[in-house]
Amino acid sequence: MGIFGRRKSREERAAEIAGKVASGKGIYGRTMRAFLGAEDFAKVQQSIGAYNSGQYVQQLLAAGAPTTPAAVVSIGDTGRLVNFDPVVDLVLRPAGATESIALQAVVSKLRIPRVGDQVLLVADPARPGGYLYAGDGVAP
Repeated sequence: MGIFGRRKSREERAAEIAGKVASGKGIYGRTMRAFLGAEDFAKVQQSIGAYNSGQYVQQLLAAGAPTTPAAVVSIGDTGRLVNFDPVVDLVLRPAGATESIALQAVVSKLRIPRVGDQVLLVADPARPGGYLYAGDGVAP
């Protein structure tokens, strides 16, 4: 604890800045919005949202949330990276379901899923009936 209270770690400060950029608030967010066009700023917001989704999934898995296996129907590149890992568009078919679902997720560049691979999904508590990508189930 410092003289002026608890100092934030670099990770906490970076997450705070990323949140301000995504929301367009603060000096970072307003500057980013001013220099980027609306379309590019929306892409930045989507990338930060995908990163935050990945962090949220890790918290759910650590808390013991049940997973659902799913087969990869198709995968597409969005052209965006988060921490040098690609953000991809996934079309998945959960086990026992007849309809496919579409997700956008950050995947490890070392383990990019292929069509036909089995991956894991976690039910999204914020959206009943929705899912979040939870990886391929192999520990890093």
